Amino acid sequence: MYRVLIADDHAIVRNGLSLLINQQPDFQVCAEAANGTETYLLTEQQSIDIVILDLSMPPGESGLITTTRIHRRFPKVRIVILSMHEEQEYINKAMHNGGISYILKSSPDTELLKALRMAAIKRPYLDSNIKISKKDIEAINTDDVNLNLSGYANLSKREIEVFPLVALGYSNKEIAAKLFISTKTVEAHKANIMSKLSLNSRVDLVRYAVHHKLIDI
Repeated sequence: MYRVLIADDHAIVRNGLSLLINQQPDFQVCAEAANGTETYLLTEQQSIDIVILDLSMPPGESGLITTTRIHRRFPKVRIVILSMHEEQEYINKAMHNGGISYILKSSPDTELLKALRMAAIKRPYLDSNIKISKKDIEAINTDDVNLNLSGYANLSKREIEVFPLVALGYSNKEIAAKLFISTKTVEAHKANIMSKLSLNSRVDLVRYAVHHKLIDI
């Protein structure tokens, strides 16, 4: 039985996907998440085989960043992107950064089910409604589509979790409650983030996050 995590910011979408997937043999939805941070934490805490991930789950971490983080830390987890974004730039980045499949939300259920079956045998799948050229394939396989995040890449795992919450204006107390850490620890992480990224204020941090597409607002 393949254990599936559904990540989408709309509860009605999660419920619909759960109903569809749980009707399929060999697949079971074992967890749901509404944002990137929750998705990563649940992948870390539970035995997950496949993540169905939306790229836009505001407010919070960009799905492209979540894809990268999960793929780097848990390379055996297969990530199926389910998105409204049809732009080739999103498709190229998502596939390059760890997605095994890319499905459009406008497509019929059969496309997602095909992607799930292919993910189960560790094979990539691209929505049949997406037309991809040789140039696009080259873009997927090149480092050029990587986000330019040399400073961000130096943040620790916990600092990366704190980062979007700070950018979105959550208080130290709220961040501490979400991540189950103390407010003093949050303050220390914030200081480290500002230092590593050479930023002077939260305004600078927000500009950095938006410029590099690290958060969805």
